[in-house]
Amino acid sequence: GSVRMRALWTVEDGEAVISALPHQVSGAKVLEQIASQMRAKKLPMVEDLRDESDHENPTRLVIVPRSNRVDLRQVMNHLFATTDLERSYRVNINMIGLDGRPAVKTLHEILSEWLVYRRDTVRRRLNFRLEKVLRRLHILTCLLVAYLNLDEVIHIIRTEDEPKQVLMQRFELSETQADAILELKLRHLAKLEEMKLRGEQEELEKERDKIQAILASERKLSNLLKKEIEADAAAYGDARRSPLIERDEAKALSENELMPPEPVTVILSTMGWVRSAKGHGIDPSGLSYRSGDNYLSSVRGKNNQPVVFIDSTGRSYALEPAGLPSARGQGEPLTGKLTLPPGAAVEQMLSGADERKLLMASDAGYGFVCSFSDLVARNRAGKALLTLPENAKVMPPLWLNGAADKLLALTEAGRLLMFPVDDLPQLSKGKGNKIISIPSAYAAAGKDRLAGLYLLSTKASVTFYV
Repeated sequence: GSVRMRALWTVEDGEAVISALPHQVSGAKVLEQIASQMRAKKLPMVEDLRDESDHENPTRLVIVPRSNRVDLRQVMNHLFATTDLERSYRVNINMIGLDGRPAVKTLHEILSEWLVYRRDTVRRRLNFRLEKVLRRLHILTCLLVAYLNLDEVIHIIRTEDEPKQVLMQRFELSETQADAILELKLRHLAKLEEMKLRGEQEELEKERDKIQAILASERKLSNLLKKEIEADAAAYGDARRSPLIERDEAKALSENELMPPEPVTVILSTMGWVRSAKGHGIDPSGLSYRSGDNYLSSVRGKNNQPVVFIDSTGRSYALEPAGLPSARGQGEPLTGKLTLPPGAAVEQMLSGADERKLLMASDAGYGFVCSFSDLVARNRAGKALLTLPENAKVMPPLWLNGAADKLLALTEAGRLLMFPVDDLPQLSKGKGNKIISIPSAYAAAGKDRLAGLYLLSTKASVTFYV
């Protein structure tokens, strides 16, 4: 396996300060790696890089962001993935396990086997101690008998030829107990104190009950293991030199994420040629087009946000503005970048933040709410977004906002319905729910279809012109 070590860093006055580096990593090399990315314009969110290391602070590297809006955690995760601020070290642990055979083991396997071994060791220790306690209690029982019958015991020892057998028969003692009495010198036997014997007996009985309770319960045995390990750690452990942490995995930022956000305008022509212009001030209709071609649609966005194209079959596609030709030329055909179904044509273009919500609908009167990210499909063939009934068409998508919470639906035959937008389901794709009912006979004959969808606030007024 491997162990990953990551540089220690904190935020001070809006700057990222690195105060410790992984083992054998040079601060100078890290500075050069970061500076190289800055020169290559791969760190546009970083304004400056300083080395403030001195004798009091052996390692102090300062990364200065361009503004306080920069996510320093994201920047550091990128640097962990692309520089020596994070290093992996190979670990090969070959050891003899519980089965008595050597094998390469993971840390989890080692700790698990050690716990099994430790549990068995503690259990054997407790059993050994329990046997000693039981033997001593056995002896204490006979000593108490001897104390309570001291004169008779002394008389038997002095007068009988076989005192051992007589003691065993007279007081119902075991051979071990009789031997214990006989091994005592008479002067010690005379000095036996009942309170002292009973005190020792009581203490040993408590210890016996405690040990037996632990051996009979796996939970109590586990608690004992934990307490002993904690006591050993407190007595013999030292402070960790490298703290153990759990953090997000280091991840390099994509080209779009590294790109400084700039406004762009993407233009689509009637013949399906696409191009991109910097800024939002351009007049798309004033651009030059190929012979027989004209302006169809345009969308304003940012160069680090994908542009989504929706075709006449309800499929969606996505392209990055950075990969589109400049508006100084006449662009390139979308068919060279996307694979549209036979007879399909791109009808809608959108661009926005992933989390923004919008309404997708067909003129058959069905629709649903989705996020912009649900429209993004990176493959050439796109994704099936809106399921269209027969002969239905895609309605222009509507961006949702908090103020406009009512949806007004109007059909060509003059049917009108208004209801809360929240009544519609939020889906990632599909046909959606019925927005307004259109009689099937009218729909089949082409006499009625959804003419328009409008988002209104509660206080808005609507005027109809006939």
